[in-house]
Amino acid sequence: MRWQDRKLSSSLSALAVLFLACQLLTGCSSGEKGMVCEGKMETLSGQALGNTQGRIVDRFTSFRIAMDKLQLESGPLYSSNPQQYIPSAVTREGWLAQRLSDTRFSVINAPQDRMITFSCPARAI
Repeated sequence: MRWQDRKLSSSLSALAVLFLACQLLTGCSSGEKGMVCEGKMETLSGQALGNTQGRIVDRFTSFRIAMDKLQLESGPLYSSNPQQYIPSAVTREGWLAQRLSDTRFSVINAPQDRMITFSCPARAI
């Protein structure tokens, strides 16, 4: 009987450790929070329209921008040659979304004559 009690106790301990490990991993990988970035709004000819802020969730192959009155999802960014061309996509709303660098993003809407370029804080490594 003692052998079975030890085996049960050992199994319960292993199960408890596994459960706690899963909880820790779940807590550390919480939802996409993104980063607040400063945006510069301009016309396509470069006339300043003001500044804005947006929360950008960067997934490397796509990104999402959330502002007060605008929510954009880039969809998969594509470039035939990332060394030569900027990875881009067209959103469902018709905006051209571009990743300019690891910390700079741009969205352009030609019919509205509007462009917003976001500069985000440098990432901690």
